[in-house]
Amino acid sequence: MKPLLLPLVLAALVAAPSAQARTLGQLEFTPCELSQPGTGATTALECATLEVPENPEKPGGRTLKLKVGLAAARSAEAEPDMVLFIAGGPGQSATETYPSVAGGFSRLLEKRHVVFVDQRGTGEGHRLACDFPDELAESEASDEQQVELARDCLASFDADVAQYTTTVAVADLEALRQALGAPKFNVYGGSYGTRVAQEYARRHPDGVRSLLLDGVVPPGLALGSEHSINLEDTLKSILGRCAADAACREAFGDPYRTLYALRDRVREQPTTVTVPDPRSFARREQRLDEAAVAVIARLFAYAPETAALLPLLLDEAQKGRPEALLAQAALVYDSLAGQINHGMQLSVICAEDAPRLASRDEDEALILGNAIVGVTLNQCSVWPRGPVSADFREPLESGLPTLLMSGELDPVTPPRYGDEVAKTLPRSRHLVGKGQGHILLSRGCTPRLAAEFVDTLDPVGLDAGCLEVLDASPFFLDYNGAAP
Repeated sequence: MKPLLLPLVLAALVAAPSAQARTLGQLEFTPCELSQPGTGATTALECATLEVPENPEKPGGRTLKLKVGLAAARSAEAEPDMVLFIAGGPGQSATETYPSVAGGFSRLLEKRHVVFVDQRGTGEGHRLACDFPDELAESEASDEQQVELARDCLASFDADVAQYTTTVAVADLEALRQALGAPKFNVYGGSYGTRVAQEYARRHPDGVRSLLLDGVVPPGLALGSEHSINLEDTLKSILGRCAADAACREAFGDPYRTLYALRDRVREQPTTVTVPDPRSFARREQRLDEAAVAVIARLFAYAPETAALLPLLLDEAQKGRPEALLAQAALVYDSLAGQINHGMQLSVICAEDAPRLASRDEDEALILGNAIVGVTLNQCSVWPRGPVSADFREPLESGLPTLLMSGELDPVTPPRYGDEVAKTLPRSRHLVGKGQGHILLSRGCTPRLAAEFVDTLDPVGLDAGCLEVLDASPFFLDYNGAAP
């Protein structure tokens, strides 16, 4: 799967912007509508433009106009410190992602503005997007085809793609802060955004009031190196819970064994299935092979709602009825399509992670195998590598108040990552949502806890007992849902 983190959370309404322009520092914000790719939904906010040099070492050269979004505080007098939202991926646009995660910021908006800027290589005007096949097909391409796809993509850009790394993007965040009048930021990062947030706090600690890290990425982690084993651990937990439940076991037996039986069968006998598009009902052909099973398992493990469907859909597919599995996979995948700017993602990963990536024998037999590592190394073989700060991979050692958040069943950034990062953050606390997947902010009482933390800067003093009601979604025993 291309993104490290692609959050599956509910969209929510946010306060409508003022009808007139608002000036914050040097930036003038005017009303705008932010759309969410893959849907017709829009969110009314305020927008401005931040101009930065493409190459910071050449301030007189090409410039980039980065789109800035502002969700205004609901209070008449906003607190001077703002919340800075950093999107994930790598490769997501903050202004395109915010509408789908806005619900998580609802309590923070009571007192504070939430501001965000498209990371260079994403958003309007300068996105580094490649016309690659979707992930269900990409890993099936030969090594030569994968290299050629990256080479063609690179040739399509009129840009210095080496200048799109995290290290360079962090300078844009500081430029944004200065343009806003140099307020202190309460920095929220989700998934890959936690890497950006930690690097920003390392480079510009005076600009940070607090950190909120959700779906935590340790700085020393090479993205993609543990995707296979992390997914495997999550699938064992999700599908093992079904096998341990009497009703689910009676309906589906051992879904973990079914997953591998299906994988092995379609590895030997891949097939093309015609299914109705879940939105338009037009007929579409989808290939069911080993790569498709791996991607479907990973997509469905991201959130408890989709994980609850896995035993039923795997059982149906193994019995010769894969249409529902493929239709649901298309629905999930299509909702993510267009969110990731793959060229920007390669600029980040090829510079920061590829030098430490290698296939592992112990991953080869697992559902995800070494496919992601292989594709990454092939594409990075022709991709320019940009600047990475000397201490980029060192743990962040900081006395900043920090709230870390993880889902118990996160298939990509498991709770042990949050525990690791917390070791060098003495004023931190790590919250884990039982039964939850990737990204916790919009779940249960987490929005209130996040707002209380930003108010008090006391993570240890938070009463997080309200999170105890969270749990995994009950499994679908048939197409009508769980048993009464």
